[in-house]
Amino acid sequence: MENNWKDYFSFTRKERTGIYVLLALIAICITLPQFFKTATFSEEVRVEVMQLQKAPPEQAFTQKERRPAYNNVYYAPKKEEEPVKATLFPFDPNTLDATGWKKLGINERTTHTIQHYLSRGGQFRNAADLQKMYSLRKEDFDRLMPYIRIATPPRLYPPPKPPVKYVKAPPAIIDINQADTAAFIALPGIGSKLASRIVNFREKLGGFYSVQQVGETFGLPDSTFQLIQPRLQCSAVVLQKLNINTADANTLKQHPYIRWNIANAIVQYRQQHGLFHSREELQQIALITPELYQKLAAYIIVE
Repeated sequence: MENNWKDYFSFTRKERTGIYVLLALIAICITLPQFFKTATFSEEVRVEVMQLQKAPPEQAFTQKERRPAYNNVYYAPKKEEEPVKATLFPFDPNTLDATGWKKLGINERTTHTIQHYLSRGGQFRNAADLQKMYSLRKEDFDRLMPYIRIATPPRLYPPPKPPVKYVKAPPAIIDINQADTAAFIALPGIGSKLASRIVNFREKLGGFYSVQQVGETFGLPDSTFQLIQPRLQCSAVVLQKLNINTADANTLKQHPYIRWNIANAIVQYRQQHGLFHSREELQQIALITPELYQKLAAYIIVE
């Protein structure tokens, strides 16, 4: 126990050196302000203080009064604007000059704001626009409101041109025997697939002899055909024809209007009755109806 409390009062050499330095710094900090306080008073200041102490109160006050009060900021009192005598009269704010605004009782600041606004291209299109001037007091606006007369403002832009009437070009008419797939695609409702089907149908038939035949194309809706029909025309063309006296069943069935059973019936009729002497003899075959004969007649020859 005795050794323990002695440890608190025993220091090494470095610790003792540090303590001495710390004490020296504390002593300097305590005595240093005393030197500065003494040095601040010069001889001239001391003499002036002594004179003031000996002088009468009136003279001391006069000398103190001569010293500027650096800590007090002096602000000159704001001069109030003298009220302007107003004379009210009808006016247009777009054309009124500075003299006119002054007669109306508007101060110079507001007049300058209005003139600057007009010089930059601004226009008062109605009486309420004048109220947007931020420096114009509400009581001034209410006083001037009954006398505002705004003329029709000048146009800042050229008058609008009359609308141009576009005459729609008539739709192009295509020849169903000469048109390619691109021409059919240009028709409304016809895509590349339908255009190819129309051209293939025409080639298998051997040519169109009527516009109505386009409507028989596989997959072509009747509504689409009715839409494009006014833009279709059929020119005279030499149709490819079948000789029913020499064509076999395989050749006949390649035609879109002749099915296999009809092609076989034509060949058997020819074998039983001999060669056909006219196209009308096809009507003797039971499978060939009058409607089918009317469609086939343009594509058949008898030689």
